[in-house]
Amino acid sequence: MKAIKNELIYFATALMFFTRIPVPFTIPYSSEIMNKSQKYFAWVGLIVGLINALVLYLSTLLFNLEIGIVVMMISNVLLTGAFHEDGFTDMCDSFGGGYGKEKILTIMKDSRVGAYGTIGIILLFALKFYSIQTLGMSNPVGVLLIVILGHTVSRFIAGTMIYTHQYVTDIDVSKSKPLANKPLDGMALLVSFISVLATFALFPDWRLIFAFALAYLGKIYMGWYFKKHIGGYTGDCLGSVQQVCEVLFYLGTIIVWKFI
Repeated sequence: MKAIKNELIYFATALMFFTRIPVPFTIPYSSEIMNKSQKYFAWVGLIVGLINALVLYLSTLLFNLEIGIVVMMISNVLLTGAFHEDGFTDMCDSFGGGYGKEKILTIMKDSRVGAYGTIGIILLFALKFYSIQTLGMSNPVGVLLIVILGHTVSRFIAGTMIYTHQYVTDIDVSKSKPLANKPLDGMALLVSFISVLATFALFPDWRLIFAFALAYLGKIYMGWYFKKHIGGYTGDCLGSVQQVCEVLFYLGTIIVWKFI
């Protein structure tokens, strides 16, 4: 019973960390609890994906596909507090305007958004909008499941950075401090991956393995790029990986639906 209670606490911690969904009970906090909650990051993505898909479905019924996508994107920002989008803009500003590890990390800690971040997030949102629009026009029902998959897969892939790369910057001032100290064991990674398998079960199309692979290749490249310039990753890097991999999954799905 205690083990189940602990797992519920870990899940609720992850939910509160990545979304603004209220949890109807008090949760104890510690670095250990935050660190163990990382196994549920992809599961939070599944919940976020389900909510996004529902908003897209209802908005499309009321208006049309294009307005539905915009409403969905707005609701997603409100739901998550633009947590990952903020990391993406910081990443664009720091790597775009900085040279050398120290300068890049200094810009990354700056709360202001510069030209690179503004341009980057506009282009990212545009690419996300047109990708989902293309998918929706091709398969009005399938796009809802792809949205769910995109949120789940991208958060799982971003979480694997904790296992494959070294954390950098001053941990004591980082918003990702608890999950940066150490990755969990392989069983925790499996728990996270089960969310991906469960989501794929909703839409068992083997061609989507290509979309998953494309998204993971994006993570590999970004991990290489981060390691080359700063020696590893930061919390903002994790957010940017999630955003980029989500879009890559949509693009990969477009490719397989069109050519395979």
